[in-house]
Amino acid sequence: MDERLSLALARGAVTLPEGPVLLLRPPANLSFDELPLEACSGTHGFRPAHDALAARGLAMADAPEGSFAAAVVFVPRARALALDLLAQAIGAVGAGGLVVVDGAKADGIEAILKAVRAAAPVGEVVSKAHGKVFAFAAPDTVPEGWAARPRQVEGFVTAPGVFSADGIDPGSALLAAHLAGLKGRVCDLGAGWGYLGRSVLASEAVTVLDLVEAERAALDCARINVADPRAAFHWADATVWTGGPYDTVVSNPPFHASRRADPDLGRAFVAAAARLLVPSGRFLMVANRHLPYEAALEDAFAERLVIEERDGYKVVQGRKPRRAGRTR
Repeated sequence: MDERLSLALARGAVTLPEGPVLLLRPPANLSFDELPLEACSGTHGFRPAHDALAARGLAMADAPEGSFAAAVVFVPRARALALDLLAQAIGAVGAGGLVVVDGAKADGIEAILKAVRAAAPVGEVVSKAHGKVFAFAAPDTVPEGWAARPRQVEGFVTAPGVFSADGIDPGSALLAAHLAGLKGRVCDLGAGWGYLGRSVLASEAVTVLDLVEAERAALDCARINVADPRAAFHWADATVWTGGPYDTVVSNPPFHASRRADPDLGRAFVAAAARLLVPSGRFLMVANRHLPYEAALEDAFAERLVIEERDGYKVVQGRKPRRAGRTR
């Protein structure tokens, strides 16, 4: 993605002013060849990308702090989130400040360019690698509808850009039907905005629920949706989470990296669940029926059972983790 930005900066199509530069949701592999790393700071709601950028020396913050000479928005797939990032950029640089936008065609950069042109004059547009880079001077006020607002979905609060923001995921609904009567310590890996967590805590026998979620906006929603003192919220990469041990792990694992299907993500969740469980623990997961998780489940659990298959989803139970690794 940043190949476009590097080209635009090298050609002078975009010129960054002197002073601090804010990077909003930059890719983890962002090139700093043309960017002044020492003047840059960033924000990123996805924990693995946040940690990778911090490890490379980029100063990271939870939210934009202070004023900036320029802001660079890296357009995500969700249009509502992209517009909200633009609103944050305008607020960070102030009226007349420089906002640079970098995005792929597949992520809707054409629509974003059209929206920006309706609000402010746009400079040279650089096309490269199936995407575009352009810059504009921030208007006096944020255009109407750009700043994100929480939304209510079937009694839950969600946010733009999070998984299943417009409604309860059918796979999660199927899994929730099998969560009655859980006991002891439970972990929800990839907890999202808290739908499964509320179902888990319907059982009074649950003593602790750790909700582990990599997308900060989703976890912020979960804090609202799961108002229970037994719940603890962790902004973390579920695949390397080190909490527990747990009596039960539940999960509706992601299976996309950006726009690309990546079953290895789900496999990593399966391995993490086995590692986090007590030897007598149980793993309950839901997945699209076609996803090839059988080998991962066999490797991680001595006992596997498909509890239900319906509407293109399967609910799977794993018992006797092969890699429990620790006991109480």
